[in-house]
Amino acid sequence: MPPTTKPALVMDTAEVGAGERVAFWRSWIATLFQGLKADEYGDAQFSGRASTWHAGEVVLTRLEATRHRVQRSNAIARATETPYLKIVAPWVGCAGVEQKGRETWVTPGQWSVYDTTDSYAVANPERVEHLIVMLPKHAFAERGLAPATLEPLMARRLGGSGGISRLALETMRNAFRELPSMPEASARGAGEAITQLVHLSLLDLAGQATAQTQREALRERIKQHVGQHLGEPGLTVDAIARALNVSRRQLYNAFAEEADGVAGYVLARRLEACRQAFVDRASAHRSITDIALAAGFQNMAHFSRVFRAHLGVAPSDYRRSAAQPA
Repeated sequence: MPPTTKPALVMDTAEVGAGERVAFWRSWIATLFQGLKADEYGDAQFSGRASTWHAGEVVLTRLEATRHRVQRSNAIARATETPYLKIVAPWVGCAGVEQKGRETWVTPGQWSVYDTTDSYAVANPERVEHLIVMLPKHAFAERGLAPATLEPLMARRLGGSGGISRLALETMRNAFRELPSMPEASARGAGEAITQLVHLSLLDLAGQATAQTQREALRERIKQHVGQHLGEPGLTVDAIARALNVSRRQLYNAFAEEADGVAGYVLARRLEACRQAFVDRASAHRSITDIALAAGFQNMAHFSRVFRAHLGVAPSDYRRSAAQPA
């Protein structure tokens, strides 16, 4: 079985006595978020829980807590070891993000981003469940987003009007849900997809979306749709175009930089789903036919032929080899 993502870091104030919970919470928040300061509006009764997973360099945390505030001072920001762009995306409740003199409030279905290398504050005046996502800042510099372009985008609201920022939010939520069962390589890929979609969302917010970035956004939408409907035999180029309300030409243009095109991408995803099932001990009881059908193949002769063409061996031989001790 391929290596999986490392276990989640979990914090729960229920693990300590009522009188110790605030101190326990503050210590954990400072450790998890690089010196972040927390207060609880003076409430004596406080509870909080956080679980964290890594998707490559991207860090995703589900945080559940009664009302509280967090703040990063300039001194702490300057001492930050790893520069991140940080996202708060509520599932329940709301969050008020303040940075560089701007303040915005986000509710479920929305998100906001802020820079950990500068001072900021986030207010949670009621019980909340948030998805907190930390993305390495260097990834955006490598994509051409200069600090002068990023700064005006901090503490702004995204996601509420749909489009690429809504797709980014759905991808972040889906990734967090699936990370516990993902191999490490897949988790890294999920982190890269999140980074790319956030990058496109920020470009869109800045009004800098170009024909190229629009093609990239459509390509990400196609890939997400394929992932969600992989097991459906009717997942054809025409079906994808209808589902996404775009033309075949737009689909082909979106995949112009990928040699095998849209159909080749669907085939590759189906073959990879089968390959992973063949090496997964949890699927040892399933037949090759069952696995192939679940991945969207309808004809076993065709499946065997393309599997051999891409991996060099028949499905049965590959599965038998994968089952042997290393």
